[in-house]
Amino acid sequence: MQFGRTYEEFEVGATYKHWPGKTVTEYDDHLFCLLTMNHHPLHMDSNYAERTTDFGKNVVVGNYIYSLLLGMSVPDVSGKAIANLEVESLKHVAPTFHGDTVYGETTVLDKTPSRSKSDRGIVYVETRGYKQDGTLICVFRRKVMVPTETYTKERGGEQPGRPEPVQPQKNMEK
Repeated sequence: MQFGRTYEEFEVGATYKHWPGKTVTEYDDHLFCLLTMNHHPLHMDSNYAERTTDFGKNVVVGNYIYSLLLGMSVPDVSGKAIANLEVESLKHVAPTFHGDTVYGETTVLDKTPSRSKSDRGIVYVETRGYKQDGTLICVFRRKVMVPTETYTKERGGEQPGRPEPVQPQKNMEK
């Protein structure tokens, strides 16, 4: 399984469809809200959401959807990244509810070699998230610094830092 790409492997115009999708549960939403101290009742209080909002039910917190899509893109886009440099834009287009399944895809918009170091480059991508019915829910653009093939080879190849298994030694008797 490929985990990220080197600079040379990115092609402007290519679209990577991230798999699998993720069905968002009430637990996922509440845990994210609690971890990030987002206590807005739209996300946490079903009575409030039913009685006072246009949605009539809880809406999944948007930053969870963004984080989920960002995570989904790692095997295709940033698994080898040196750094995420910038999130240029983030748009929440439509609400997501408990029980919706989120799918993502990323398109390479541009790529440029680094001006300061020849062993890396900058890839500019747009990630889009959809619900199970095809509704666009989230779009963001970001710039990712990725290594070149040279960088990867010089630092241990495809899985740098992965230890080799230690072979058990035979019991030596005297």
